[in-house]
Amino acid sequence: MSRRLVIEADGGSRGNPGPAGFGAVVRDAATGELLAEVAEPIGKATNNVAEYRGLIAGLAAASGLASGASVEARLDSKLVVEQMSGRWRVKHADLRPLVEEARAAAAAFAEVRYVWVPRAQNSHADSLANEAMDAAAEGRPVRLGAEPSGGHEAP
Repeated sequence: MSRRLVIEADGGSRGNPGPAGFGAVVRDAATGELLAEVAEPIGKATNNVAEYRGLIAGLAAASGLASGASVEARLDSKLVVEQMSGRWRVKHADLRPLVEEARAAAAAFAEVRYVWVPRAQNSHADSLANEAMDAAAEGRPVRLGAEPSGGHEAP
């Protein structure tokens, strides 16, 4: 059985579009141990673009830890979950390249299951996304919490 990981990802913008950022964490599914966290401001973007950027960053971080793993990606964006699960069409042209990038990143895993969670259950990734938006607004680098185990640092 392959390793199981959980990705929690979030993105947002202050205004739509507006200053945007994302956050993502990777956890061991069995223990809940934090393995990686990433956060980054992305300039002016829509909230949906930021949500996809968070997912892509989470998939990249997870791939660096355990390519071929079984992944559960938890997001509070119904749009991203439904589009990545193939239940909703991607109508907005600006999202199509991000969807393709996310699908390509997901191909590194044995399986990826997308799950919608309420914002309250996505608080770590939400906090990282807000930190990224704050950092962008203040012109400073993102400050993350304690360094995750495994020696992986945020970009």
